[in-house]
Amino acid sequence: MNNKAIFFDRDDTLIRDKSYMYKPEDLSFFSDTFDVLLRLQKLNFELFIVTNQSGIGRGIYTEADMHKFNGEMLNQLNVRGIHIKEVVFCPHSPDDACDCRKPSPKLLNQLCDKFQIDKTQSYMIGDKQSDLQAGINAGMKSIQVSDGNIKAILDTIL
Repeated sequence: MNNKAIFFDRDDTLIRDKSYMYKPEDLSFFSDTFDVLLRLQKLNFELFIVTNQSGIGRGIYTEADMHKFNGEMLNQLNVRGIHIKEVVFCPHSPDDACDCRKPSPKLLNQLCDKFQIDKTQSYMIGDKQSDLQAGINAGMKSIQVSDGNIKAILDTIL
């Protein structure tokens, strides 16, 4: 397995979180998101998004709403030459006691198996402790960002 990857949380990591976002017009990227993703892509990292979306489990929005939002996000990335290999999500609320919600490594492990990702060369990037713990639980390095400052991760990865 020579494939290396970076797994990103979505909200407050790549995009500004406005609490239970599902309307495409609420999509707002942080200023460095595009540049950082392009640089990582040029370093031959596969890019993924792994996100908890409890708004679905809480009945605030539907899975179709989330897919529409993610579709707009992916479109805005694609037009800039950024390719996200796959977006995976947990739709459950924290009270559901599911096995896929971060800090569980289940979604990360599934992607690593599916795409033959070398975990020892890969990273989980997120703003919450649950993001970091998911990466650690999956056997990869984790980096915390705050206020969407993903540019700070470049020093660690490069």
